[in-house]
Amino acid sequence: MKVGVFGSEYQVEKQSQIKRLFEKLRSQEAEVYVDSQFYYFLTDVLNFEPVVAGLLTDDDFDLDVALSVGGDGTFLRTAARVNRQDIPILGINTGRLGFLADVGGNDIEDTLDELFKNYYKIEERTLLRLNTEGRVFKGYNYALNEIAILKRDTSSMITIHTSLNDEYLASYQADGLLIATPTGSTAYSMSVNGPIIIPQSNNIVLSPVAPHSLNVRPLVIPDTYKITLGVESRNKYFLISLDGRSEIFPTGIQLTVSKADYTTKVIKRYNHTFYQTLREKLMWGADARMK
Repeated sequence: MKVGVFGSEYQVEKQSQIKRLFEKLRSQEAEVYVDSQFYYFLTDVLNFEPVVAGLLTDDDFDLDVALSVGGDGTFLRTAARVNRQDIPILGINTGRLGFLADVGGNDIEDTLDELFKNYYKIEERTLLRLNTEGRVFKGYNYALNEIAILKRDTSSMITIHTSLNDEYLASYQADGLLIATPTGSTAYSMSVNGPIIIPQSNNIVLSPVAPHSLNVRPLVIPDTYKITLGVESRNKYFLISLDGRSEIFPTGIQLTVSKADYTTKVIKRYNHTFYQTLREKLMWGADARMK
């Protein structure tokens, strides 16, 4: 099995877990390729030199499986690297919360045993695509979690004129507007009181950030809809963020958000469900009075 390993460079205290991961891959006789930046972190910072078949230096590679070692941010970066190459991704959590990277450090060996026995399931996750009229968003213009339209720094609120399938919806006066996939509904969108959406739902959610009006609320729409946006700002600029990758744009540009024509494949263990993740990560339904 050809395995690619992508990782976070902020895990010095997790080096024992990382070494266990590579030891397990070696014992399974996997053909291991490592992202070059992560490999230099392992060798230069952790003084650990794993045996590898090669380094991944660009975004074109042939793998059976990609391992994302870190938190959800690392998983999002790995998904962007994999792009539309149809390589399933397994998230190993050495970060904090971990919705996408939900395999804990204590489960590394068991999970990899299941992986090499082909005992796992694959969930296909929806992505969003951003089209920008008049100026191109540099780099990867897809988002697995959310596309955020935000004001710049401490400037005054912005106005976001929003249409669905070319029919006017509303003009949001707010600090911003989030357009989130079901995967992203437990990320930034949840922090602004957006609803949690089951990953298999064919929906996306529009969640305003600090709206100036009390009569606007998050809105769930079918993921087949086309969303058109126009932005007004007093300082003539605003911020577009795709899964944390941000660029400053001038007002007057029309933005279009739609469902991508491909999905991200996420590897999940058979004995682990989204509802279990909600209970474990968000203490879903927990009663502090019950010991």
